[in-house]
Order: sequence, then C-alpha cells, then structure tokens
Amino acid sequence: MGDAMDPLANPIWESLSSHQSHYAEISGDARRFPPEVTLLAGFPEPTPENFASLMKLQADGSPCALFLERVIEPPPGWRVYMTGSLFQMVAVKEPPLPELPEGFVELGDADVPEMVALATLTKPGPFATRTRELGYFVGARREGRLAAMAGERMRVGKFVEVSAVCTHLDFLGRGLAGSLMSVVMRRMRARGETPFLHVLQQNTRAVDLYKRLGFEVSRQFELLVILPLRD
Repeated sequence: MGDAMDPLANPIWESLSSHQSHYAEISGDARRFPPEVTLLAGFPEPTPENFASLMKLQADGSPCALFLERVIEPPPGWRVYMTGSLFQMVAVKEPPLPELPEGFVELGDADVPEMVALATLTKPGPFATRTRELGYFVGARREGRLAAMAGERMRVGKFVEVSAVCTHLDFLGRGLAGSLMSVVMRRMRARGETPFLHVLQQNTRAVDLYKRLGFEVSRQFELLVILPLRD
C-alpha cells in the first residue's frame, strides 16, 4: 500500500514490521498492536485475504483502527465503528518552539489512570492502559490535576510520531498543548529524529497549531475503525 520507498506511506504496518515489531500480533500479512497498547492495525494492502487475516487477530471482539489510502467498504463480517479523513503531517520546518511549560513532568506508570481519563475525556485518538509504554510522555499539572499531555507513539525509520496531544477542557487556551509538544519534539530532534503526526482533517484548531510548530501536510489517509460482527 502506497510508495514502497516511503515508510510513512503505511506507517502502522511499517512500525509493526521494524522498530515496534516486538508488539506485533501477527496473522498472515495482518499485524496489530495489543488492544491495551493501542487499537492500530495494518497490512500491506486492503485485500479480502488480509481482512480475513485481520479477523483472526480480532477474535477477541475488540475494534481496530486502519489508515487507508482510500475509502474502503470492509468485507462481510465487519461492522464499521468510525470513519474519517486524517492528515499525516511531518515537521519539515524548524520555527522557534514555545517555551517549556512551567512545572512539566515526565509521566510514568503511576500516572496511567489520569492519562487514560484525560484521553477518554478529550479523545485525541486511541489511548489505553499500556499506551504509555510506546515512548516518552510529558504532562502539565494545574490545580492538582493532569491538565494536558503529549507523547510518542509509532516509530518508522528516522520518524517518530507525536501523539496523545490533549488538554483538559478547563485549561484550554493557555498554550499547554504546544509547549508540551515542544518538549517532545526537542527530545526527538536531539536524537536525530523527525517528528510526524496524524490528525483528523476536521480538527482545524489542532491543524493550525501543528502548522505553527513547523508541520506540513504530507498525505491524507482514510481512517477506518472496525470490529468483527458477533454471531
């Protein structure tokens, strides 16, 4: 699927075939992360055979999220849970980043319940009890609560995905999302890596923020979240 010379053309498959292969649950050419890590799954091409392989991985009845080049109707046996258009954005520019946020903290295992609660409230994308394992996560606490966070998810070649960028509704408009992203991005660049991310096309507020941080749209995916039908 996509340009074989560009690993970001099929990032989920590529990450599960390389840097994050230790997470991969495999059936035929289909691969997925464990659902408690993230719902992302992929295959080289959206063929009936690959959907059948994916069905075997989803025997637990959990949903999975696919990034596809075009709108696709899944074969019989699947229920569509969610669809949408995603921008993939890559940080090709390096404008001045926001100042580091006051009192930011690295988030660890003890913070997982708050992280899951914040992601459930704000819906930045799939986030579960083991998502924090995928990389470095930082947060900002305000009034004794986790007010915002940002972190890392997929790793594809020299590219690392910025993910789980979210701010509690009570703390919007304070620049926390951008400043926490700057922490994560500085760390990536210090390692010689290039940040990239995925965002729903309709989330214009986030898209505008990411452009100010130096990201540009590189391609568009069609998000397809599906789960197997029960007999």
